[in-house]
Amino acid sequence: MVFNSYGFVLFFGVLLVLHHLPLAWRIKKINLLLASYLFYAAWNPPFVLLLWLATAVDFYIARLIAREERPVPRRLLLGVSLGLNLGLISFFKYGGFLLDNFTALLGAVGIAFHAAKPDLILPVGISFYTFVTLSYTLDVYRRQAPPEPSFLNFALFVTFFPHLVAGPIVRPADLIPQFYTPRQANRAQLLWGLLLLSLGLWMKVVVADGLLAPVADSVFGVPFPLAALDAWAGVLAFSGQIFCDFAGYSTCAIGVALCLGFVLPDNFRYPYAAIGFSDFWRRWHITLSTWLRDYLYIPLGGNRRGSARAYLNLLLTMLLGGLWHGASWTFVAWGALHGLLLCAERLVRGWTTRRRGQPLPAHAPVAEARVHHAAIGPPFPAHPLPGRFGLGLLTLLLVNVTWVFFRAPDFATAARLLRAMFGLLPSAPPLLTTLALLKVGVLSVGLVGAHWLMRDTSLARVAARVPWWLLGLGWATMLVLLVLTQKSSSSFIYFQF
Repeated sequence: MVFNSYGFVLFFGVLLVLHHLPLAWRIKKINLLLASYLFYAAWNPPFVLLLWLATAVDFYIARLIAREERPVPRRLLLGVSLGLNLGLISFFKYGGFLLDNFTALLGAVGIAFHAAKPDLILPVGISFYTFVTLSYTLDVYRRQAPPEPSFLNFALFVTFFPHLVAGPIVRPADLIPQFYTPRQANRAQLLWGLLLLSLGLWMKVVVADGLLAPVADSVFGVPFPLAALDAWAGVLAFSGQIFCDFAGYSTCAIGVALCLGFVLPDNFRYPYAAIGFSDFWRRWHITLSTWLRDYLYIPLGGNRRGSARAYLNLLLTMLLGGLWHGASWTFVAWGALHGLLLCAERLVRGWTTRRRGQPLPAHAPVAEARVHHAAIGPPFPAHPLPGRFGLGLLTLLLVNVTWVFFRAPDFATAARLLRAMFGLLPSAPPLLTTLALLKVGVLSVGLVGAHWLMRDTSLARVAARVPWWLLGLGWATMLVLLVLTQKSSSSFIYFQF
């Protein structure tokens, strides 16, 4: 079941009615849990068993870890949780990828090996709920949180349907305490939640799928050289598509949860107005970047063991972050590019700081307040607005270059597009119509402009200053466009991750 379907409208309407009935709070939580399993089972019912397995194992393992005082047994228990969760995701998501690379490696040394390719279906959302359950077990192991005594609360934390299949990636402290007392949205929360749901669907259905996806698909799908203008239009179209698709899903999830009286963390803060790559990762997929910071970057040593180790930690974190997105070397390349650009930014910042005679940031745990911020400090705060805007445009340019590897099915396609973008191919006949080029140009400028206007504020603050009649007119327009465009919509991009 997806947010952009009429089936979800019926499902959510019934759930809202049940949630607002005068029932005991425990009954309402059971309703939410059963509804979440139904929501997930709509894709492939047998995969609910994997969700049950991960939930039960991590709940009971965490209780054993909390009671155990001896270091070795505690590490063994943690190893059981890590082995199960990472083993499941490795088998279903990376099994074919690992087998293909193992076969290629043997072939490179002259050993002929042929194995039947595993016919596996990727369980939707496995990358997301695996990180959710791992964060709980790791927090208990590090004694940063006590084990949750209620299995119902823990199961609902893992499976709560708004975040289950594509985030935001919630932590125990984000959601479990909200299950302790009855939750029901008041009138203002319900209206704001419905508005966020409408906005997220509009971003996904109308902008991402209706306007940008056809252009991106046509450019990335051709097997022949492209003109530079067509290549850039395709990449910009995908840049807008993936933001509107993924941020649209997160906006829907936050809105749906709010309609039920729950608050989920923000996942995007206008990333195309980022000034530098550290700033980009404070604004793009925030719950993933902070997860990687807390459970990978900092445990590896962060920036506490010198500059060389900090660069290595950044690269490893972003390499694994790229691999998290998909079982392909193009995703690894995408993560590696972001890691290299973060390292380059840290180098430049260190050089400019020393040139100005300012003290370098101390290598202390407190400096690691945000992902990758730990290694490079705040992003260029001393520059005036024109300089900041110029750095922002450079960041945007490089982000779009990296998107080529994220979207391209293979390195040959990525190389062909990059060569076309920078005029390294012979002239080719135009692929896209003038209308398509104009559409991508207007939408790209509008999207980036909106991000710059909103980069230091929030949607709620802006909406509070807009007259009610104008807000209602905009809402009605979104709903009309949604109905007219719904047939061209598809599943969210991040479902495949």
